[in-house]
Amino acid sequence: MDSKVVQRQSMVIKKDIFEKCFRFTTAYELQKIGMYPYFRIIESAQGPEVIMNGRKMIMIGSNNYLGLTNHPKVKEAAINAIKKYGTGCAGSRFLNGTLDIHVELEDKLARFMRKEAALVFSTGFQVNLGVIASLVGKDDVVIIDKMDHASIVDGCRLSFGEVKRYKHNDIEDLERVLSECEDRTKLVVVDGVFSMEGDIVKLREVYEMCKKYGARLMVDDAHGIGVLGETGRGTAEHFGLEKEVDLIMGTYSKSLASIGGFIAGDKDVINYIKHFGRSFIFSASPPPASVAAVSAAVDIIESEPERREQLWKNTNKMLKGFRELGFNIGVAETPIIPVIVGDDELAFKFVMMLQEEGIFANVAVSPAVPPGKALIRTSYMATHTDEHLDRVLDAFFKVGKALGVI
Repeated sequence: MDSKVVQRQSMVIKKDIFEKCFRFTTAYELQKIGMYPYFRIIESAQGPEVIMNGRKMIMIGSNNYLGLTNHPKVKEAAINAIKKYGTGCAGSRFLNGTLDIHVELEDKLARFMRKEAALVFSTGFQVNLGVIASLVGKDDVVIIDKMDHASIVDGCRLSFGEVKRYKHNDIEDLERVLSECEDRTKLVVVDGVFSMEGDIVKLREVYEMCKKYGARLMVDDAHGIGVLGETGRGTAEHFGLEKEVDLIMGTYSKSLASIGGFIAGDKDVINYIKHFGRSFIFSASPPPASVAAVSAAVDIIESEPERREQLWKNTNKMLKGFRELGFNIGVAETPIIPVIVGDDELAFKFVMMLQEEGIFANVAVSPAVPPGKALIRTSYMATHTDEHLDRVLDAFFKVGKALGVI
């Protein structure tokens, strides 16, 4: 055989697409030294306390803000839906997977968000993929905050439009970007509450810029619905801008106690997304139990405002407590409170030492956060007691002192 042919064959064999997988050993290394903080196995419901390895832990790593995943009415609704409809729909909403309860939930969510129409998706991630990719075409521009959620970023990647970013919550930089594409059709997409920083978008200023430059505005309110606003309707209600925001996206895996998501807005826009959103059309329909659970959760948000009041009481206690202990919590102003420690390795040590103290918290390192800004992400529920929260602060103080963070 010709030597050049043999050489080419050898080169082909060496170019293995799995090579990157074999080189990735970080997770194994962290597991070996007992510092791997991901995929921890929980053996109980997501309440203020959970069971892990047979041990009771205080949970401050959950987005179950109102504590509804264990609410009797939510569980009862899910069980009854399974009894009537079974466990799944065996197809997409577009074809055989639309049940009467899907439509009823869409009507309820549209009313709750004070919009003309709503559309439910199987996951929150799919909402952003489907909405952005269907609305933003090759001649359009989509403008996002640099700290927007990964699902927004991926929705932009799937679109055929140009993607532009502006500095986090920086209105001057947003205006700079908008002015560069003043004559083009454009969509601005922002988080209502930023999921790592715990701060709230400057929505009024963002809206004014969108109005000035003729851009449409979409708010991802995954962490705002059930938390912000006089009646828990989220960031737009918090700022009194429900009519002005064009599209509001929400997820069920936070305050709404299930899994899935929705988009709410003008009926013609929702109808367009319904017929062009690929992640909606080509995904299986949300299962009956999930739909029923969300519907019950919406009812509870409206009928039990004391849950949101307690959530904010707990939030304010922890914001004050961390600051008084000397921790850096950045610009946090919501139930998401990051404790910034800086170094990635230090963050891993911190969260595993918290675990030894009986506290379940999350860790975020680069690229989830900027380099040198590694943090312990904590989040709080209406169902946490003062005793839970005091124990959390005590554990943070003990670990923080031991590691030289404070």
